[in-house]
This record gives sequence, structure tokens and C-alpha cells, in this order.
Amino acid sequence: MQIMMRDLVEGDGQVLAGAVSGRKVWAKLTEQLDRESGSPEIVFLDFSGVEVATASFLREAVLGFRDTVRQRRSNFYPIVANADELVADELKILVEQHGDVLMLCTLDKKGKPHGPRLVGNLDPKQRITFDLVRERGETDAAALMREYGKNEKVEVKQTAWNNRLAALAGLGLVIEMSEGRTKRYRPLLMEN
Repeated sequence: MQIMMRDLVEGDGQVLAGAVSGRKVWAKLTEQLDRESGSPEIVFLDFSGVEVATASFLREAVLGFRDTVRQRRSNFYPIVANADELVADELKILVEQHGDVLMLCTLDKKGKPHGPRLVGNLDPKQRITFDLVRERGETDAAALMREYGKNEKVEVKQTAWNNRLAALAGLGLVIEMSEGRTKRYRPLLMEN
């Protein structure tokens, strides 16, 4: 699903500013996803044509929406798309100040994502886990424990891998899929 951010505000949508405007956009975004998807679905928050987006707007609209969707353990996974350099820089400053992280990408004319990247900083152990999920394509905590649990200075138990994977899913950086009592994880986007 692709949502044009500039279409959610009054005016031409080139400037997205202010916390109040951000909360209004958050409400519109959550309304668009009032019915839950039956399977994991990426929601591209497309910033095409947006020249400026303030930190207060981004905090309320983008981070607020991401947090709302992830807290309800939805099958929707928001990703910021087509953010120009100024908007991406504002997002980076915002997430770094709050110890947060977001995924960004570029969409081509056919809506296909390219160049997925993270802005912000993951905890080093979460970064290792994120990279392993991307390398493997799909995995679970038991597989990571078997293959990588003894590579660290201290043996990493399955519970620790579960916690790391769940944290990444909570941030909306990996997709969580339930298979009975087991949870499997896969990357939102694979690098091209």
C-alpha cells in the first residue's frame, strides 16, 4: 500500500509542519488502515513532492503512526519512501534524539522499493540480529541460537534471540509470522 503524504494535508503539501498537523495526518493514516490485513503488508508513507517536513510533524505523524500500528501488533509495516535529503535528515535527527530507528527506501515509478536503509541507531546486538535476518531471508530464534549462539563471548540463549527478534518486529524492521507456537521473522525489504 502506498500513501501519498502530501495528499493528507491542506494546501499543496510541499511543507509538512507542526505537531497539530502531524496529529491530523496520524488520524487520517490510522483511518485508512481501519481493517486489519490478513497477511503482512508494507505501508509506504510516500514523501514524493514534500520539500520540508518538521521534526514535530514527523514525530506525531510518522513515528506516532508507526508506534500505533506496531503496538497493536498489526500486520501493517510502515516504511518511509521517497524522502528527499532534507526530510531524511530531519527524520535522522529526530530518531537519533530518541534512540529510535526507521526504515527508508525509494520507490520507482512502478511502486517497487529500492535501496532500503535504516536511519537512527540500533543497539549493537539488535543490529547483529537484524543483519542475520537479512542474510538468511527468514529465520527464528532457535535457528539463530544453534548457528550463532556460541559466536559471541557469552553463549546467547534462545530467549535472548527471541527478545531481540521481538524488539525488531516492535520497531517494524522485520516481519513477524506465527507458525503455531513458533514465530518466524523475515526482512521487510531485501536489498537489490
